[in-house]
Amino acid sequence: MIVYKHSVSLDADKCKGCTTCLRRCPTQAIRIRDGKACINPNLCIDCGECIRHCPYKAKKADFDQWDSLDRSKFLIALPAPSLFGQFANLDDTDYLLQGLMDLGFNDIFEIAKAAELVTDYTRAYMQRMGDAQAPFISTACPVVVRLISLRFPTLRNKMVPVAPPIELAGKLAKERALKEHPDLKPEDVRTVFISPCPAKVSWVKNTPADKECYVDYVVSMSDVYFRLLSKMDRKKTPKVTSESGAIGMSWPSSGGEASALMNDHYLAADGVENIIRVLDDIEMGHFPDLKFVEMNACPGGCVGGVMTVENPYIARVRIRSLQRYMPIVQNRISLQEGEPIPREILTVEPGEYSSAELLNADRAQSFRMMSEIERIWKLLPGMDCGSCGAPTCRAHAEDVVRGESSLDDCVIRMREQLKALQKEDGKGEES
Repeated sequence: MIVYKHSVSLDADKCKGCTTCLRRCPTQAIRIRDGKACINPNLCIDCGECIRHCPYKAKKADFDQWDSLDRSKFLIALPAPSLFGQFANLDDTDYLLQGLMDLGFNDIFEIAKAAELVTDYTRAYMQRMGDAQAPFISTACPVVVRLISLRFPTLRNKMVPVAPPIELAGKLAKERALKEHPDLKPEDVRTVFISPCPAKVSWVKNTPADKECYVDYVVSMSDVYFRLLSKMDRKKTPKVTSESGAIGMSWPSSGGEASALMNDHYLAADGVENIIRVLDDIEMGHFPDLKFVEMNACPGGCVGGVMTVENPYIARVRIRSLQRYMPIVQNRISLQEGEPIPREILTVEPGEYSSAELLNADRAQSFRMMSEIERIWKLLPGMDCGSCGAPTCRAHAEDVVRGESSLDDCVIRMREQLKALQKEDGKGEES
């Protein structure tokens, strides 16, 4: 059995057992047990909503620490385009790229550059598959890929299998380094992705064993931000020249990837709860004319990741300002008619479907458990207060049937029972 490696964890010392994360988790992956939050790894999709809303900062993202980078290697920075929106008064992306070089990187390969290539490959894939499989669903956001794998198995065939920009960037960055520096060996080159969210950390962690991973480190964007502040000298003319255009730079904002395809029949949604509603609608066939669906778990797109610094809407405006001074596109691929898309580009696989909501492998036993859940659910008040440690009364009923909690954990139900006993005792004393 493959164990999914997560990048969202709990700092138990900081957890106060409040129900904020319980109520905000979109997949009901959190419970409160013994006064502390517990994350169910089978339900967690690493969206970071618990990190975003925890008032005590008890949820955290796990990523590679800056000091863990092996400086003896040829280090290549892979900056996500959302990084450029973190800095005020940045009118030239080269200042930031030069700052990364001054931090000690040996080379830089922009994720936005790879995004432009992915746009062309996605367009080619959609044209070859035809409208019968539409709407095509983007796989750029790892949260969406995992969510579909866990809860929407009928939509797996609609996922565009083109490698996300992070993977393509890592691959091309290593190939370029080895070509330009013949003295280097493959093991001498290390790529460092500067990530806005924990989901992309999980994506790297869960690279299949039989598949090469082109990203060696994933560091936090907020960590790099504070280090870059002292390195970005606006008075000096930067030496590095950006290799990406406005199309690649549009990707971190919701709708950027979809609009780059030059197709008007698209939908762009952001925020996990909105994504779930859209996936429900697609599964029900509510969008017959839709050709492409872009979904980002973070509000506003990748600019809203929990490992960023700036307000996502401010960051989006800054990126749009930068785009005005950039060429439309700097990286293109052109496939001849009938020419296949390279196999290494078609790499995304949603994985084997394994429903996190499956009650029992035995179907008969599963039906019996469902019937018991319905029975217990009717005994509960239906207030979804979270005092039992589950997000809803329905979830509490499931926990009881699974043997993970007790019916008596419902505070409201116990209070009503106590009141009933007090009334009976009062009647007994009067008689």
